[in-house]
Amino acid sequence: FMGAFFILSLGLSNLCSSTSISSRIGSALSLSFVPLVRSSLGVETQNRKGHSLRMEANQTTVPSIVVYVTVPNKEAGIKLAKSIVKERLAACVNRVPGVESIYEWKGEIQSDSEELLIIKTRESLLGPLTDHVKANHEYEVPEVISLPILGGNVQYLEWIKSSTR
Repeated sequence: FMGAFFILSLGLSNLCSSTSISSRIGSALSLSFVPLVRSSLGVETQNRKGHSLRMEANQTTVPSIVVYVTVPNKEAGIKLAKSIVKERLAACVNRVPGVESIYEWKGEIQSDSEELLIIKTRESLLGPLTDHVKANHEYEVPEVISLPILGGNVQYLEWIKSSTR
């Protein structure tokens, strides 16, 4: 009840401001209360001295993402991962074997053993990374999905920046 009252008392226009989310989702609204929500949900991380550590507040890092790509087997995963890092499209690629994917393809339910590649890179490299995956992947429609990195170890985030184009 109190949460609903809080939101209603501030009014939707006060909760929403200008650009960051609106540019991503095509809305005219942006959620200025996201830091409050992040903090209450534990999304903001704490460093050893207890200071809040958010990527957007640090001038030495760049907006970074984690990208998921599935591949059919170990050999394909190694080959694609090495080419991505060699081209400096990502700082690091983790291979996770033993993923079982169940999905619909061309009207049939499929089940395949795959590997999952977890790729850490700059947000600005998502387009070139996607193009690279599509050009070097044996699937007709390879999975390439990204999630934002909201914060973390600043030295690691700086390493992502320095290790990529």
